[in-house]
Amino acid sequence: MSEFHDNYPQYELMAHHSEEEGVIKRKKLWRVFWIMLAITLLELVIGTYAERLGWLTPTRQSSFGLKILYISLTIFKAAYIVLSFMHLGDEKKSFKWVIIAPYVSFILYLAFMCAVGEGSYSQHRRAQIDQNVIDQAKELKQHKAE
Repeated sequence: MSEFHDNYPQYELMAHHSEEEGVIKRKKLWRVFWIMLAITLLELVIGTYAERLGWLTPTRQSSFGLKILYISLTIFKAAYIVLSFMHLGDEKKSFKWVIIAPYVSFILYLAFMCAVGEGSYSQHRRAQIDQNVIDQAKELKQHKAE
């Protein structure tokens, strides 16, 4: 009986894989794991020590540069996963860019709109937004009292 206790004791032969190919594939999986772990740990270290390094200030929760750094690391991880596990890494360089560039540009566009557009909108209309929230809360209390 095989180590997996199934009816296919020689899976490598049935799947047309030799043991050497299996070793190469396992090495690739472990390399991807260690790279993803390193980037994730880097994100955690940056998040933990950002305030001590002066990247965060008491008045601002996060700086624009720190947001860009996190978004860049996340995009890198997503692209690396696509290149590794969807076998896009084995394709020609131009084809890789045709697939990845639209996603990267769309994510960067969304990040820019959230970081700059939405933040500046609420800064200029803060008093009006706060007053609307207060008015809505009063109306809800009145409806509950009735």
